[in-house]
Amino acid sequence: MSDLEARVKVARDTLNAHVREMVAWHFDPATGCPFWLDYADRLDFDPRDKIERFDDLQLLGHFEDEWLRGGPVRRWVPKGLADQPVSVFETGGSTGVPKYRINIEDYKIDYKMFSDHLPDEGFPRGGDWLMLGPTGPRRLRLAVEYLAQVRGGICFLVDLDPRWVNKLIKAGKMQELEAYKNHAIDQALTILRANDNVKCIFTTPKLLEALCEKVSLQKMGIKGIFCGGTEMDAQFNRFAREELIEGIEFVPTYGNTLMGLAHSKPFDPKDNYAITYYPPNPRAVIELVDPDDPSQVVDYGQTGRIALTTLTREFFIPRFLERDEAERARPIEAYPWDGVENLRLFSALQESVVVGVY
Repeated sequence: MSDLEARVKVARDTLNAHVREMVAWHFDPATGCPFWLDYADRLDFDPRDKIERFDDLQLLGHFEDEWLRGGPVRRWVPKGLADQPVSVFETGGSTGVPKYRINIEDYKIDYKMFSDHLPDEGFPRGGDWLMLGPTGPRRLRLAVEYLAQVRGGICFLVDLDPRWVNKLIKAGKMQELEAYKNHAIDQALTILRANDNVKCIFTTPKLLEALCEKVSLQKMGIKGIFCGGTEMDAQFNRFAREELIEGIEFVPTYGNTLMGLAHSKPFDPKDNYAITYYPPNPRAVIELVDPDDPSQVVDYGQTGRIALTTLTREFFIPRFLERDEAERARPIEAYPWDGVENLRLFSALQESVVVGVY
């Protein structure tokens, strides 16, 4: 057995043990949340007895998108954490009524883990941050601020509502859309010009390009850019590295309110700028499944729809079909579990989803 094969086995064993622990927690009447305890009452088996490994989660079926829409949101708060202060985050709302996700400490844990993988040269300790992305009720707003704090910095934020952007796009109001984009960029420029200790930026591909049309981020002292969104593909990866921000550390990311934050494979020119993401196992797991038969995982190199499983004490979501597709990527030394390559909007949704500022 090679070293990588051994690491893959250890990671899988760790995941299976974590699954048993999380199922025991979420389906225990003393610690579970009202939603899952009610769900268990309608099953003809006790998940704590039947689910011993990750693959056994298929016994619970697929998590339905609609279950997260609307209230009461307290049905998601585990009894074992009921005495803790609870936050609620929303999805972007690009596929209809926003989905809710309760949160206590998960976003802090996720972003502390992510911080541990950021190079200090590109994201210097003590450097301040600009968060040029969706704000309001989204996890990203607090998460990036916490990431800055973990690294000893202060985070400056713009005021940006992506739902208004989506409405402008749907209404064909391109002139107003351009004005709103300029409004967001003006806010960012004001922050950058007034605060010379801002060394790091989080933003989306569209907003990064718009910002670079106005100023040289290199000349403004930016050392690292953390960038994510639907349009973060190989083409933009090349464009950013070679034309927009040459010489600045560039870290693509894939994350959402339900999963947390995936890590990108370290940049290697031999990959031809393709981006491969690895989820934060065992807290979140991504499978690439056959869109026509989601019970089947596709082979390595094949295209599949993302099925996300979230496994934390705060939140349990088994096998949720995301709005994205990708190719299944093999484990690597740094992340000895499956990854996803060439992430993009699920082809069946491309005409119905507005991606806005992302």
